[in-house]
Amino acid sequence: MSSERPQSAESLQAATDRPPRWYHPLAQRNYRLFVAIQLAGSTGIWMQRLAQDWLILQLTGSPAAVGVAVALQFLPMLVVGPLSGILVDLYPKRRILLVCQAITALLAMALAVLDASGGITVWAVYACCVALGITSAVDGPARQVFVNEVVGDAALRPAIGLNNAIGQLGAMLGPAVGGLLIAKIGSAAAFAANALVCLAVLGLIAAIRTSQLYPSAPPLRGRGQILAGFRYVRHRPALLLVMLLAGLLGAFGMNGPVVLAAFAENVWHSGAAGFGTFNTFSALGALAGALLAARLRTLGRKGIVASAGLFGLTQLVAALMPTQELFVAMLVLVGVMTLLFLTSAATTVQLEAGAEVRGRVLALYLPLLLGGHALGGLLAGWLTEEFGVRAGLVVTGALGMLSAAVIGLLLWLNARRRAAI
Repeated sequence: MSSERPQSAESLQAATDRPPRWYHPLAQRNYRLFVAIQLAGSTGIWMQRLAQDWLILQLTGSPAAVGVAVALQFLPMLVVGPLSGILVDLYPKRRILLVCQAITALLAMALAVLDASGGITVWAVYACCVALGITSAVDGPARQVFVNEVVGDAALRPAIGLNNAIGQLGAMLGPAVGGLLIAKIGSAAAFAANALVCLAVLGLIAAIRTSQLYPSAPPLRGRGQILAGFRYVRHRPALLLVMLLAGLLGAFGMNGPVVLAAFAENVWHSGAAGFGTFNTFSALGALAGALLAARLRTLGRKGIVASAGLFGLTQLVAALMPTQELFVAMLVLVGVMTLLFLTSAATTVQLEAGAEVRGRVLALYLPLLLGGHALGGLLAGWLTEEFGVRAGLVVTGALGMLSAAVIGLLLWLNARRRAAI
């Protein structure tokens, strides 16, 4: 029997007999390890992303070049995403996570060595962005579906909320630590630190007890594997619209690396320390938003649309702030609305997707979200260079509000149509 599955019928039965309502996921050893994996992995990857974005800006002096780096990290998900969903549904998730972390560690160490030796080039950073994007396209769905095996469906809702909160804590710590390392030592130190973090994550994944995992649903097999996720989502218009809204918000709102770097360099003139500070306060708000979403039983689709509209509005208002202090305060609100929307949307998608195709549905959702993020990086970079930093953020915030309004209308029409049947 594979080491990636529970070792006996008794352990399978014990897994399915765990208390379904009051049982909190943190009571499980495997989930506590998974929380540590999330915190360490999120901290490291955000530290690396900040270092990559700052290094590109220093090498080129161009916000548009930073937008290209962001796009290269996320555009591969549009191509690899549907294939990665098949891998996640068919193969052991724990083994997939081990391979992805090993590749991420190698990429971080390669950038650290090149940067420290003075041999770094824009094209080398871009190549690592592409490789990291491909790896993330597999790691993301595997990590989210693996939660089902760690805690079971009964504890999935609080686990998803807590995962997002822990991820945002890492997104808060990563830029803070990365900004400090860049300011005191250099960007090579941030890359090296992430490589060490990845090695620690590998050890944590290996420590998860496979005998205590919940049994996974039999995967959907047969012909048409790639199209199975598309067909499933196509026949569920409300689910498709929520996923589409996430993609639109990714394109028009989640452009932080480009916008915050440009604000730090060109508006407030606060350098790498300011860039790290902006990311930290944004992540602090995101942590609050994720914790709020975890406490709410559900926002419902109306709440998801409302949080998306407020996300766009807070970005627009942040762009108009006259002082750096007020700008930072608005970043906290932007972070709250971002994660309130993302956590609620992710929970809806994961719980409404059938267990047999959950990996494939998430492999469509994440490319929509992060592929939109990639396109948004290019859009934000172009708007920033052509019209200025503030104008670029105003436009993307307004487009986010418009997207929420249009998707909200379509969801309402779909609900009326279903009620009339």
